[in-house]
Amino acid sequence: MKEIPYPPTIAIIGGTGKEGKGLAYRWAIAGYRLIIGSRSTEKALAAAQELNDKLHGAAIFQGMDNLQAAAIADLVVLTVPFAVQREMLKSLKDTLQGKLLVDVTVPLNPQKETRVQMPPAGSAAQEAHEILGDETEIAAAFQNISYENLMKENIEISCDVLVTGTSKAARSKTLELVKAVGLIGWDAGPIENSVVVEGMTSILIGINKKYGSTHAGIQITGVEREASTLPDR
Repeated sequence: MKEIPYPPTIAIIGGTGKEGKGLAYRWAIAGYRLIIGSRSTEKALAAAQELNDKLHGAAIFQGMDNLQAAAIADLVVLTVPFAVQREMLKSLKDTLQGKLLVDVTVPLNPQKETRVQMPPAGSAAQEAHEILGDETEIAAAFQNISYENLMKENIEISCDVLVTGTSKAARSKTLELVKAVGLIGWDAGPIENSVVVEGMTSILIGINKKYGSTHAGIQITGVEREASTLPDR
């Protein structure tokens, strides 16, 4: 993985969707440069303008097609539906070589969102690893954070972020992004563990539906909260 400058330029592939916009909004507040990527340049530009308007000129978002956005960025965040993940990553494979990909994809079946259904590789993040190979570091994170929470700047979000990945370096860089969003993140180990984190999303959707909420989340207990920001011992 190439050295990533601080603050990095982040391309959000699928940035015209709700989750992508929410994360972009939070990172812009923290001072990051954001590029909204989409298959349609027009949609990307429209989403960038929407976010620029929301922050009243306090940040500058750019809109580009996915390939251009991924090429310019220091790191890439993928927030697309699982149904298009494979096609999207194949189209970006060469561009992502040597970079960090933060995959937010969850393998949801739109007709059965509350039932955990994992792909053959074990998880969406592992599918991404199979497609991209070892030349691209991958971290999986933010699957369980609701858009509604991300777009509300002055509220405390009672939800932690579990980060898995192909290396300690990938997880460490992603934990920096979690902190910048204003959340507590935890190193949840190798990418194989992403099956648990991704599967939790279906459970949380079910809880939301059953109990009339929109932002059920998880928190780690029994460990000092400050410990999440400490280096490995």
